[in-house]
Amino acid sequence: MSLQLEIVTPEARVYESEIDSVKLPTTTGEIGILPGHIPLVTEVQAGEITVEKSGSSESLAVSKGFAQCVGNKVSILAENAINVEEIDEESVIAAQKRAEEALKSATEMTQEEIDHLETTVQFAKTQLLVRQKRKF
Repeated sequence: MSLQLEIVTPEARVYESEIDSVKLPTTTGEIGILPGHIPLVTEVQAGEITVEKSGSSESLAVSKGFAQCVGNKVSILAENAINVEEIDEESVIAAQKRAEEALKSATEMTQEEIDHLETTVQFAKTQLLVRQKRKF
């Protein structure tokens, strides 16, 4: 028996596959989901998603969002998500610096713009941590 996992952001469907299990960071701690898991809706926090599939492991960096498990389908809706292999550390560092600089001069910004910049900084930090943890 397997799980169907999909990870969706506002821009794209980042991941979709049949898997054996998934671990994800939630606001109450890391959880693991196996086939036959009880129905669940939870808030996802920025961190690493680990996917087990056919004896191998894949990692993705994810920002905040929500996860739903119904039957053998797990859906994760997140603001951002990226496979660890696709993370370009130089680009991430540059984006983080730009967002931090913009936050320092945030005198004329709306709360929504400030929240977006804070999410950008948090996701950049998450990507760097996950990438460094999974160095090739």
